[in-house]
Amino acid sequence: MAQGEQKGGESFLTVLIAFAANVAIAIAKSVAALLTGSASMTAEAAHSWADAGNEVFLLIADKRSRRSRDATHPYGYGRDVYVWSLFAAFGLFTVGAVVSIMHGISELGSDEPSSDNLVAYLVIGISFILEGVSFLRSIQQLRGSAAEADQDVLEHVLATSDPTVRAVFFEDAAALIGLVLAALGIFLHQVTGSAVWDALGSIAIGVLLGVVAVILIQLNRRFLIGQSPSPRVVSAVLQLLLEHEEIASVSYLHLEYVGPARVYVVAAVDLTGDAPEHEIAGRLITVGRAVEEDEHVVEAVLTLSAPGATPLAVLPERVSTQLPR
Repeated sequence: MAQGEQKGGESFLTVLIAFAANVAIAIAKSVAALLTGSASMTAEAAHSWADAGNEVFLLIADKRSRRSRDATHPYGYGRDVYVWSLFAAFGLFTVGAVVSIMHGISELGSDEPSSDNLVAYLVIGISFILEGVSFLRSIQQLRGSAAEADQDVLEHVLATSDPTVRAVFFEDAAALIGLVLAALGIFLHQVTGSAVWDALGSIAIGVLLGVVAVILIQLNRRFLIGQSPSPRVVSAVLQLLLEHEEIASVSYLHLEYVGPARVYVVAAVDLTGDAPEHEIAGRLITVGRAVEEDEHVVEAVLTLSAPGATPLAVLPERVSTQLPR
């Protein structure tokens, strides 16, 4: 199996684990919200149902983005993943954030006594464990790809071109923080007897989800409108080109993401030797097809460098042609 297929399988499994965990958690939280009447628990139930719905979008995104290119989509369907991930982020904002904030505001004047708190704490504890399992799974995948890119995990989460694993990471992190906020709101309601704390917990959860949703929307928007690859990715592609025996130097290199860890390459190169003009076009096409054998390159368009053009240099620390995700 190709490494790209393995990565795609890892992303699919990460999202699937998150989906299963969120469905189970959402059901438990909904029952607890009905029993306790807690605003914070209601917000958490809405949060988990929103996350479960988002995972459906992410599973669709993963499946659709891996379709092979065809005549109508010469660069494949990779960017589809950013569209569906954008839907998921918007769903988190509307269903999770807006519902939680509105419900919290409506409960600010409530005088309902705290009840069935043991049920709420048990559900929060179990949910924390399940969310933690899903979060650790996303961390495990991110550590591997972050090591390839020579980045720490958080830096890689913000920079990666794979929006599915990024969404799971942020959603699970927000879920764990949200559970702490819910527990705190319920506890302060129980101790003080004031339902205001529970309502504030719901509002805080909504604000948290809103912040996460805006971050995810912004990151997906960047890739949809054309995100420039990092210098390390550029350097990796440059080294990939220079390792080809037909290429003496590269004076121009343009890269564009067309999907997770997939780039479109345009380069101006100087070929080795002094071939006659009628052979050059064929050699450029042959070299381009060879470059496209790399799983990360969707298409490579090569042209000749202008006379006297300054060659580009590979980053000194770049020692591998493995393209970071």
